[in-house]
Amino acid sequence: MGEDDVPLELTEVDRWGGQVMARLDDGWCAALNRATMLCGIYERRPAICRDYQVGGSDCIAERLKLAAVSHD
Repeated sequence: MGEDDVPLELTEVDRWGGQVMARLDDGWCAALNRATMLCGIYERRPAICRDYQVGGSDCIAERLKLAAVSHD
């Protein structure tokens, strides 16, 4: 996320020392507004998020994967 402008409180350091988006206990992104299911920092979202088209097959696959984990 080197050049991204993400609020620091929504990031964490991974096990390799890299800055990544923070995840909630259930695995969902900390920037996701759970009431609307929209990104709370859309204009400042990291480049990796910009690579996913909203409603695209990659986006849907990731949401389904996380939904399955949260129901286990």
